[in-house]
Amino acid sequence: MSRPPFLDLPVCARAYRLATGRGEFAVHDARPDGPVRGTALLVPGFTGSKEDFLPLLAPLAAAGYRAVAVDGRGQHESPGPREEQAYTQGELARDIAAQAAALDGGPVHLVGHSLGGLLARAAVLEDASPYRSLTLMSSGPAAVAPEQQARAKMLIDALTTLTMEAVWQAMRDLDPPEAAGETTPPEVAEFLHRRWLNTVPEQLIGTARQIAGEPDRVAALAAVPLPKHVLSGAVDYAWPVPQLDEMAERLGARRTVVASAEHSPNVDRPEETAAALASFWDEADGR
Repeated sequence: MSRPPFLDLPVCARAYRLATGRGEFAVHDARPDGPVRGTALLVPGFTGSKEDFLPLLAPLAAAGYRAVAVDGRGQHESPGPREEQAYTQGELARDIAAQAAALDGGPVHLVGHSLGGLLARAAVLEDASPYRSLTLMSSGPAAVAPEQQARAKMLIDALTTLTMEAVWQAMRDLDPPEAAGETTPPEVAEFLHRRWLNTVPEQLIGTARQIAGEPDRVAALAAVPLPKHVLSGAVDYAWPVPQLDEMAERLGARRTVVASAEHSPNVDRPEETAAALASFWDEADGR
């Protein structure tokens, strides 16, 4: 999961609940001081939330872009029902369209991180008109790598028999953050625990099935006349980087590899990631 390095909102941003035709969603909305060059909708990944984009908000606003990071249905501070059918890919894709429409600034630059990229792709394939461009950030052509598929299936099994707290403790024992040499600030560690407990179990089960079983839909996406961007770190555990390179070629997409970043370039190298996004959006808008 992405671990935001801090939790404070930048001065350019505010937190509120975005009212849409499909319910309310918790967002962080950052705006530039001057003219707005465009609006971006940032969709988080599996087990993630809007906080994963906190490091991007200030640099994107400084580049002149309004950036709105969202908790999807059943994610952290956005409510969701306790039934798995509510979290099919189609339902979540239609939520994204409703969020884009509610921003009321014309077509948005859509960014999906990891699972969020699969959902963003589904949204574009259903109806591309709400979007000005699509960036797939650390999100691949089909299901995640076999090892990650196995982990997703283990998580599904655990969530159907154990409490969220018991599953959290089991995950900490299996893969503690410090095992990879990471040091998580206490307030961030507490937030990660709280975010996990706030997320609806059926959301996790439904989306775990998606990342473990997603078909290759690259050809269909390539046929959509929308500017596309494949952005990743130099290393990725979910989708191998050569697979992302190949996907970008098949899409005819702009390709960005952020040096010294892994599965979450939004967290690992936010300044470089924001610069790449803004450059792509400028190009998509003909600047």
